[in-house]
Parts: sequence; C-alpha cells; structure tokens
Amino acid sequence: MTAIFNFQSLLLVILLIICTSTYVHDLFPSILDRNKDGLMGIFWKCARIGERLSPYVSIFCIAMACSMILGY
Repeated sequence: MTAIFNFQSLLLVILLIICTSTYVHDLFPSILDRNKDGLMGIFWKCARIGERLSPYVSIFCIAMACSMILGY
C-alpha cells in the first residue's frame, strides 16, 4: 500500500515533513523564509508548525514510534 491509502503511513509522512522542515529551517532559515508562497510555502508552514507546536509534535513522534515498534 502507498502512504496515501494507509492512514498510519500518511500520518508518519506528515510528521516526517514537519520535523525535516523544522530542522532545515533551524540550519538554513533563509531558504524557507524567502519561499513562503507556492509549493515551497508548504514546507515553510510545516516549519512553523514544528516550531510553535514542538511539544505536541514530539509527543506524536513518540506515539508513532511506539506504534511502529508494537506493530499496530
């Protein structure tokens, strides 16, 4: 199955995009700040979500890791 049709995989992909965008924005802020519109704007918005809601994102990452380990 692809990540589009499997809900757990889709959530995992979204979490990975949020975490990766936040990490890239922390290292190179000018890359995402100059591309706030268009397709690259999605990554800028994901970086903002990761920065502002980082406790919740980390909780969801831990929950997804536990669910992957347990096989749910």
